[in-house]
Amino acid sequence: MHRRDFLGAITAAPLAAATTMQGGFSEFQIACMTLPYNAFPVERAIEGIAKAGYKYLVFGSRHQGGDTIAEDAPPSKMRDMAQRARDAGTEPLMMFGVHYMEKPDAVDVYKRRIEQAAAGRLPYLLAFGSPSDPPTDYGIWVRHLKALGPMARAAGVTLVIKQHGGNTDTGRECARMLSEVADESVRMFYDGGNTWFYPNIDPIPDIASCAPYIRGIVIKDFRHIPQRTTCGPGFGEIDHYQLLAPVAHTGRKMPLACETIWEPYTARPDTPGKVDALARRTREYLEAVVAGLKAL
Repeated sequence: MHRRDFLGAITAAPLAAATTMQGGFSEFQIACMTLPYNAFPVERAIEGIAKAGYKYLVFGSRHQGGDTIAEDAPPSKMRDMAQRARDAGTEPLMMFGVHYMEKPDAVDVYKRRIEQAAAGRLPYLLAFGSPSDPPTDYGIWVRHLKALGPMARAAGVTLVIKQHGGNTDTGRECARMLSEVADESVRMFYDGGNTWFYPNIDPIPDIASCAPYIRGIVIKDFRHIPQRTTCGPGFGEIDHYQLLAPVAHTGRKMPLACETIWEPYTARPDTPGKVDALARRTREYLEAVVAGLKAL
């Protein structure tokens, strides 16, 4: 099947998104978050991600009960941690901001987060809000993101939001917000698992509504049956060939940041070596998907 036939078979909406973003094949950067290793030290996460064959890494929110990088940590802390990842053979692409964007002090906190990300030479900083954040906070989001955009741009960092319930339930809602912010330094990573998990909406048609704003994908699958749960890609209901198609020909670097790698309905791994094995399986799955899309 040729690429045109494949896109036409998806749905009309994803086709429209894909055809408005024509360019070279996207440089998909398959990265593993340290988040699956949050029961273990971040140093072990870096080691495991490198051993699992990833060229890229994302610093998750917490390890062993504490922030991976504290909000008030000096930028040098992220510089040193990023260098540790590079020494292990994996390039860090992003860090979690952790702090909810609707909080009154979000601009001050994210100013420091931007400084940390810049010190580590991380191109992206991830921000999100509370799943219970009320619609009345929408204006706060827009105001805060508008204030942070120039700071991110000056630092060479792109601030990205993702679906996390509340005011960012879906890609469509994220796109509405980003259109109002109107700053190239404020974009999004698409999270298909959260689109199912929070508003219970199919991410395949939803991703078309925000494709021009997407600068990366958070990899997380989802199952409805026999019980609602997030899981690793390939174990759930999301067709990743369809999910990635609207952003497969942007001509941009496009990180695929693996957040959830678990097998559904089974106990979480109790040793870092078992996490390594799931991380490796996830990388191999995504490599196969990317190779297939490129061959179309």
